[in-house]
Amino acid sequence: MSDGFKRVALVFGGSRGIGAATVSRFAKDGYKVAFTYASREDKANELVSAVEAAGGEAVAIKADSSDARQISHAVEQVTLKFGRIDVLVVNAGIFTMGTFDAVPLEQLDQMLDINVRGVFLAIQAAAAHLVDGGRVITVGSNVAIRTGMAGTSVYQFTKAAVAAMVKGIALDLAPRSITVNNVQPGPTDTDINAGAIDFLAGKSPLNRVAKPSEIAGLIAYIASAEAGYMTGSSVTIDGGFTL
Repeated sequence: MSDGFKRVALVFGGSRGIGAATVSRFAKDGYKVAFTYASREDKANELVSAVEAAGGEAVAIKADSSDARQISHAVEQVTLKFGRIDVLVVNAGIFTMGTFDAVPLEQLDQMLDINVRGVFLAIQAAAAHLVDGGRVITVGSNVAIRTGMAGTSVYQFTKAAVAAMVKGIALDLAPRSITVNNVQPGPTDTDINAGAIDFLAGKSPLNRVAKPSEIAGLIAYIASAEAGYMTGSSVTIDGGFTL
């Protein structure tokens, strides 16, 4: 993956939580980084400033991952600015609870649009611009394996769909030596779990939740040359929640 140029990473859903930690890690590792955000422009700008203050380069792009045109436009902006994409991380996703019989159609469609359709479209849009030997990494969830909690059925099957999706796409991109893998975090100290950290930590064999930087560390490894023989895999990092 090294050809004398500074590598470029694109992170869909990169302004907060695991996405922001991934942007910071890639910048620290010497990448030029572009990332999308849906609504929190303040957080996106703060992240860009932090990366630049540390000597890195980052670009924030507003894009709704439920909108195919905005996904394609984000990819176009990255390739116009940097000319290439070496690593694509698709982290954008939403989580809402509700037992299956009470989930409104609008909520169902939104979760499918962002958590499944948006992931597929982001990979599809970026594929032509990925360098041969590049990396595609999706961020799923350990609930694809087991949730044990009522009210998560829609979220669970969207994340299971991502785990299945990477297998077929990995085969499609294998002739170009592009690997496609899925990271499945457990409970992590992010906005989505605000107010439930102590509860979730108490259910963990390690008696804590993950730090976003720990998930970003695994993503960085999968993006590295050392992980070049792994493709079509889902790797769970959840402190033993699914044991």
